[in-house]
Amino acid sequence: MKITVIILTYNEQKHIGRCLESMRQVSDDICIIDAGSTDDTVAIAESYGARIFRNKWVNYAVQFQWALDNCSIQNPWVMRMDADEYLEPALVKEINEAKIADNITGIYIRRKVLFKGKWIRYGGFYPHTLLRIWRNGAGSIEQRWMDEHIVLSGDGTTMLREHIVDHNLNSIHWWVNKHNNYAIREMVDLLNIKYGFLDSDGRLLQNESSQAKRKRYLKEKVYASLSPGARASLYFFFRYFLRFGFLDGYKGFIFHFMQGYWYRLLVDVNMREFEEKLKGDTRREKLIELLRTDYNIAI
Repeated sequence: MKITVIILTYNEQKHIGRCLESMRQVSDDICIIDAGSTDDTVAIAESYGARIFRNKWVNYAVQFQWALDNCSIQNPWVMRMDADEYLEPALVKEINEAKIADNITGIYIRRKVLFKGKWIRYGGFYPHTLLRIWRNGAGSIEQRWMDEHIVLSGDGTTMLREHIVDHNLNSIHWWVNKHNNYAIREMVDLLNIKYGFLDSDGRLLQNESSQAKRKRYLKEKVYASLSPGARASLYFFFRYFLRFGFLDGYKGFIFHFMQGYWYRLLVDVNMREFEEKLKGDTRREKLIELLRTDYNIAI
């Protein structure tokens, strides 16, 4: 498999060398799309022979689609990676030895999430399967503000056995700030489900069956219909008790509580505050203007 890898970066000097060390074992064409890093991210990536592109950040979906459209990808396969991820050696071997049938357009890979060095195995977080490799030209990214996935123009897929590892090395302070920003993007998606003021990219729900499709259906048809506040509590109860998140130990409790309750509640608090500012005026123009002036989100 000849693969071009796309990685989006912004101040990732802690992670990018580790990521590229594993990626250069499966690819000789790695594209870094940097959003204006002020640390050594770009210099480190250049030392690994990556192609460097720079583009102003809007959101993940816009940045990634820009990469697909502007990186002059010639290899027959494309792979999506985050800077704080890396491949386990067994996955490197599996990719290099893979023989893919002609009818296959996309390849799913399992991902392990490590939080403060702890593998999060319960709470519905493993196995987490994601479409990460696809034939050049057969995939594009959903245009959403949060939880975007690659969607295929064909329906032939397969799954590899081994794992990508997601292991962020930043502090909990950084993690909280990151999720503060995520909460605003998640709010935009939930507002759009409720008010329909933006064009909705519904291609994932029309695609072949996948874990991402099932989760999206539950989010839009079930979770979004529950009352704000209550849904955060119910989701945490589901993850921590019904899906055995408590078996992940102390670090697992922090992760499931912060990501499965605190973050979800933060999204709902932001959404309620936003709706109070609307004062009953739910016109599309009002929604877009308020997002621009108060949240610096340009639709």
